[in-house]
Amino acid sequence: EVQLVESGGGLVPAGGSLRLSCAASGFSFDDWYIGWVRQAPGKERERVACIGTGADNTAYGDSVKGRSSISRDNAKKMVYLEMNNLLPEDTADYYCVAIQASFISTVQALGAMAFGSGYWGRGTQVTVSS
Repeated sequence: EVQLVESGGGLVPAGGSLRLSCAASGFSFDDWYIGWVRQAPGKERERVACIGTGADNTAYGDSVKGRSSISRDNAKKMVYLEMNNLLPEDTADYYCVAIQASFISTVQALGAMAFGSGYWGRGTQVTVSS
């Protein structure tokens, strides 16, 4: 059974930083795309970041590009999302998503995730205070 468990959310002041973690189990972690999608109340899902099987194979949503970094530790089956210079508009529930796919880019994988594809964790809430 695919399981994804997010952690690291909380209340952060604007301009601050945080690190979200996603613990994965139940699948061949090394071969899957892992990403983050967020959703704020009353808003649509939004792309955050995705990492492919290679550490340098990453993609980011426009709203977080330049402020975020996604990484993975295959030995620990963990994915991390570091976000800096947080803004109040970063307030949302953040979901870890896993997709098994071949011959697609990380940009395409992230798009599929934001569309609702893949396996999802239960999410972790991030609130950025102004």
